[in-house]
Amino acid sequence: MASKLGEMLVKAQLISQEQLEEAMKIQRREGGKLGTLVVRQGFCSDQDIVSFLGMQYGVPAADLDQWPAIEPSVIALVPADLAMKHKVLPLQRSGNVLTLAMSDPTDIFAMDDIRFHTGYNVDPVVSSEMGLARAIERYYGGASGLRLREDGPRSSSAQSAAMPQGGTQSTSPFNFDDPGGEALDLKSLEDELGDTDTEFDAVGDDEESVNVNALKAGSEDAPVVRLVNMVLIDAIRKGASDIHIEPYEKHYRIRFRIDGLLMEVMRPNLKLKDPLTSRVKILAKLNIAEKRLPQDGRIKLRVNMSGKQKTIDYRVSVLPCLFGEKIVLRLLDSDKLMLDLTKLGFEPESLERWDRQISKPYGMVLVTGPTGSGKTNTLYSSIAKLNTADVNIMTAEDPVEFNFAGINQVQMKEQIGLNFAAALRSFLRQDPNIILVGEIRDFETAEIAIKASLTGHLVLSTLHTNDAPSTINRLMNMGVEPFLVATSVNIICAQRLVRRLCANCKGPDAHPPMPEALLKVGFTEQETKTIKLLGIKGCETCNSKGYKGRVGLYEILEMSETLKDMVLTGASAIELREQAVKEGMITLRRSGCRKVLDGVTTIEEIVRETVL
Repeated sequence: MASKLGEMLVKAQLISQEQLEEAMKIQRREGGKLGTLVVRQGFCSDQDIVSFLGMQYGVPAADLDQWPAIEPSVIALVPADLAMKHKVLPLQRSGNVLTLAMSDPTDIFAMDDIRFHTGYNVDPVVSSEMGLARAIERYYGGASGLRLREDGPRSSSAQSAAMPQGGTQSTSPFNFDDPGGEALDLKSLEDELGDTDTEFDAVGDDEESVNVNALKAGSEDAPVVRLVNMVLIDAIRKGASDIHIEPYEKHYRIRFRIDGLLMEVMRPNLKLKDPLTSRVKILAKLNIAEKRLPQDGRIKLRVNMSGKQKTIDYRVSVLPCLFGEKIVLRLLDSDKLMLDLTKLGFEPESLERWDRQISKPYGMVLVTGPTGSGKTNTLYSSIAKLNTADVNIMTAEDPVEFNFAGINQVQMKEQIGLNFAAALRSFLRQDPNIILVGEIRDFETAEIAIKASLTGHLVLSTLHTNDAPSTINRLMNMGVEPFLVATSVNIICAQRLVRRLCANCKGPDAHPPMPEALLKVGFTEQETKTIKLLGIKGCETCNSKGYKGRVGLYEILEMSETLKDMVLTGASAIELREQAVKEGMITLRRSGCRKVLDGVTTIEEIVRETVL
């Protein structure tokens, strides 16, 4: 670069060839920048070089010795260590653009670093190194400010704050289905992301006008693109099921849900809030100018990991909150979809009941549980088993999480009136054998689903209830008549997910609870005498957590003739539960206890997810 600059100066007749050679001898002996040495030797003036560089680079030239006083608020945008590291000085701010004096306006890494740290787009102007040194000393002060470090050491916090905790340093090329996909290099990203530890006071922007062009431009900045790419790929590596991007008043955080629990992995600079949000919205094909209403979208990502290419879907939900828009991305990885019912965690007797009822030609099969309890996986596994060439399977889903060959799947679109009820009406004219309804949310959907189950169709669906017996009361609370519930429902499965002990490091529990405590949990007296509890240890395989993966707890309520009669007579959920247990139903808590006895999970996990 030095010789190139020297040749350009000679070609422009600002210095002679002899002067260039003399300056280069001094440079080899003493070091330093060629332009500074040329000025120091008196071969040409500082302003001559600045004007020449401005013409060469096609950017304005700035004489900082003659520049008007810079506002303190502008200087405060770029910390002193960052200004000295890159030899830059902020001159003025106009809207979303920060004018930056630089000795080398082609230094894109410096501009990216400043853009990343401040959240503003950078408009460079060229200035001499000596003029920059004097200006930095004048505005930032201190004798140390005179030393413009060529390769200043980065603080450990600056290196670590931009990376997720436990992030890897490997490179994994991938691209989006949209044009413009790029390779992700975590090492180069770590080098480019600046200090993100500083907290800023948040200002409400309810009345702020939305500049769409500025939002889009900010979202396309290289550091923002790489940060979003890194978060998406790191979530896959760590086996996360959800990504939470959350703005608060004085900080901005990103969390992953791993094995059912949220873990904070990163705190980006608060000023990245708008660019990062806009980037995710653009990938999900959402309206970046709309900040007042919730939005839902989808991102499809093609990843090449360990030589294997795979496709990951991210279900995107954007929700306006007090200090900005919270984003939650649900990862839908088809490779992790377990379609073998025998491997989900069913007890043998529960699985036998389930298989018997889903094999019937008509009736209703319901799966209940909270969000993220594996209901969709259970339903998909069931219809995958039923998916043969001689049956017509129709599904109405919101959203369609995974696609299957041989199954007709319909995506709900509420904005055009395509809801579960409308889809069900159309399904009945499509000669179906098996119908899957993503969720029964209202009386209309429940009524149509029940009528379909009574007219020769097998209907599978989900509800949000705490346990299997309370599902009966939930349907009747929706307005469904008891006789319809009693005659249509074949079986109900309530389920939860608990963390599975790491197979690599689990061992005997060093501090097992007393027998009295085990009785209160739900173990029998005989079990308390023979039980051998396993506890968490922690190793590299499970990231020192002691748990790796999850397993299901299942409560299967098969509708016997006795239970149907009790529904017709208005029995409560408690009475239905007592009768079901007499008939052999394994409750969620008992299912958990059996998993503990088998050494699959811990007492802490089943107590966290179930009640007696």
